[in-house]
Amino acid sequence: MVAHSLLMFVKSRLGLLPSFQPYEALQEFLNRQIGVELDPIAAWVLSFISGATIVGFIFGRSYQRLPGKTGAAKGLVFGLFAWVLMGSLFFPVIGLGFFGVKTGLGSSPALFSLVMLLTYSVVMGLVYAALSPRPS
Repeated sequence: MVAHSLLMFVKSRLGLLPSFQPYEALQEFLNRQIGVELDPIAAWVLSFISGATIVGFIFGRSYQRLPGKTGAAKGLVFGLFAWVLMGSLFFPVIGLGFFGVKTGLGSSPALFSLVMLLTYSVVMGLVYAALSPRPS
């Protein structure tokens, strides 16, 4: 999550894609679904929990089955798969359209989310490989 948070910080500091705000879109979606105004931190916490626990758990359970010989390669495959799911399922559900096309920013949201997910998943793959016991 440190890699993801750092990337989002850099995005904010450099003013990259200021109108592409997936956390805000998630918060608006949640507000519509439950009918109550949530604190802005709620979307960030939900994203952190899903990334740090659910996605990490799925990655750990699928690590041995992922193609690739290194943790980085396995992370790359996992990240590409996650990007396709996020762009084709999650973004449309929260109102951003297929791969963020409804933002009016062309392919930039799709490319940024690809970089974000690949950064996260490759780092996760490297960490997982470093922490995994080596076969004797």
